[in-house]
Amino acid sequence: MPRRTTNPAPLAHLAIGYVRVSTEDQHLGPEAQRAQLDQWAARSGVTLLAVFEDRGVSGAAPIDARPGLQAALAALEQHAAGRLVVARRDRLGRDVVAVAAIERLTERLGARVASAAGEGEGDDPSALLMRRMIDAFAEYERALIRSRTKAALAAKRARGERAGNVPRGFVASASGKLEPSPAEREALELIRALRAEGLTLRAIAGALEQRGYRTRTGRPYDLPAISRAARAA
Repeated sequence: MPRRTTNPAPLAHLAIGYVRVSTEDQHLGPEAQRAQLDQWAARSGVTLLAVFEDRGVSGAAPIDARPGLQAALAALEQHAAGRLVVARRDRLGRDVVAVAAIERLTERLGARVASAAGEGEGDDPSALLMRRMIDAFAEYERALIRSRTKAALAAKRARGERAGNVPRGFVASASGKLEPSPAEREALELIRALRAEGLTLRAIAGALEQRGYRTRTGRPYDLPAISRAARAA
């Protein structure tokens, strides 16, 4: 991790921006976050040197799983910038441990985290408490999102509707319900039977081709698909 040593003292009028969008929570997209950072910089009289992004990254992801954040921290050190700014504190993360680690590392570089929304600004105890409460509620909201998603998928499965990838041997109808695919099931049974007889994957592929079996996309069965089907037996 970067650690400022011989670099000059951090400059409060310089900032590095950080944008994060997860796959679960995208109500505040990267363009909107960047706009908020620009507005904050103009309002605060701060020069926003660069903005780094992590797209499709969970709010619980650690620092080493966030290349955009790592680049932002490196830029803080390189430019002796005094602030790491986000549109809102939950863009740092939705896990109190992850957020605390980011804040500590930012402080080690001589900088501080700023929120364009103005959440928990200041160094007094009440500001610190406010930041911790915001981080805790962000983690709680993430848990709610995951719980609702899990419940929705379970309800769809209970109705026989598609929830995620279509399993082997089925197809998804126009209404989203799963229906058996006789041709695919026959192909899967043949793969398993031939594999049990000791045939190689390449020999099985030849047998499927000879019998005219195709995948649900209309292509011949390739070796990885045959291998997965054989392992699922």
